[in-house]
Amino acid sequence: MACLTGCYSLQPVGGATPQLGTQVAFDVTDAGRVALGGSMGPEIGQVEGRLVERDNGEYLLRVTSVSLLRGGVQTWAGEQVRFKPEYVGTIYQKRFSPGRTIAVAAIGAGAVALMVSQGLLGSGAEDGPTQPSDSGQLNRKFPRTFRIPLGSVNISRFPLIGRP
Repeated sequence: MACLTGCYSLQPVGGATPQLGTQVAFDVTDAGRVALGGSMGPEIGQVEGRLVERDNGEYLLRVTSVSLLRGGVQTWAGEQVRFKPEYVGTIYQKRFSPGRTIAVAAIGAGAVALMVSQGLLGSGAEDGPTQPSDSGQLNRKFPRTFRIPLGSVNISRFPLIGRP
């Protein structure tokens, strides 16, 4: 699944204007916190969303999340907010990271290989050899004890569970 989705990271744009429709993040300046405090909250540190429009230096962003200065993230449902250039510090663009994707895929493949080699996935087969019955009856195996973290319960005491 990691190979299909890939890993993305926010990387600074560095002077170029990101294209419309791309996922971007803005570091909000002190002037932006003061101006947007009434609608977004006074402690916004970074705003992430999809760039909808760029007009006269202003950005119209469909906000998906807001990171707060003292930690924490607020999820938004795509509300549109207009940012003046003086509200924005650094602009980041979400880009595909092939190195991270390869690392996550390698870790995932290693974890699956470890589970298979240790038998953690199970095969669905019964454990151990079965001995043929010498009395002609069917040799059925029923678990006699059901273990729970606080102790064990003998299930032969329950008529519907213990024996047929």
